[in-house]
Amino acid sequence: MNLPPVLAEERPVLLANQVEKVYPNGTQALQRMKLEIGRGEFVSLLGPSGCGKSTLLKMFAGLEQPTAGHVRWWGKGRLDDAGSGQRLAMVFQEATLMPWAKVADNVRLPLDLAAVPKAESVPRVQAALELVGLGRFGGVYPRELSGGMQMRASIARALATEPNLLLMDEPFGALDEFTRNRLDSDLRQLWASRDLTVVFVTHSIFEAVYLSSRVVVMGARPGRVLADLAIDGPLERDDAFRTSSAFIEQCAHLSALLAEANGEGGH
Repeated sequence: MNLPPVLAEERPVLLANQVEKVYPNGTQALQRMKLEIGRGEFVSLLGPSGCGKSTLLKMFAGLEQPTAGHVRWWGKGRLDDAGSGQRLAMVFQEATLMPWAKVADNVRLPLDLAAVPKAESVPRVQAALELVGLGRFGGVYPRELSGGMQMRASIARALATEPNLLLMDEPFGALDEFTRNRLDSDLRQLWASRDLTVVFVTHSIFEAVYLSSRVVVMGARPGRVLADLAIDGPLERDDAFRTSSAFIEQCAHLSALLAEANGEGGH
């Protein structure tokens, strides 16, 4: 893989060390999770429903706190301490666009909240829209966009903040297969062209293998790491990769691991 250069002494972008999460009702979502994610990686979290993928992602976003263990961002114990040069953005399962605001205004929202002057934010918003193929749609309302285009707008909103770390919680799960494959290809190309670390939650084996440099397979009840696999594939991926023997073999391997995960989960 032709990943961005990483200094030997550089600390991981994300570190979950013996992380556990127990909710007030007694449900244990995560058990002794240990995971390290380096700069420039594309890591997918794959596992059955209830294995804690989204819980872990929310911890990485600073939206959930562990019951035990700790999370580190760029070697720091608090996200706020990571430094001005380190920026995190998150894309949720739904596009969560404001229906009363035009697409450009939706994309500019995090910059407005950060009090970025319009002289700076407007070109950044346009650049983000261009990156996701919506350069001509900044002046329309979300209702005028297809589901796939709305998700592109949501990704543009995250990219407008110029993040180093992008967290994505199954963003394409509700889309049809054709649109999903197209967005997967666009996302992979975007990642490969930038110094960007991505953590991506998915239920799809095919999506995980296509997108990722690593796939972390999680088991359920409680959530924990069952396997952490490097994915063998070219930096630039296309439909030919989806039909290659390497792709099919890795999908089969992950399918067997997921079957084990479901079995251990008591299904």
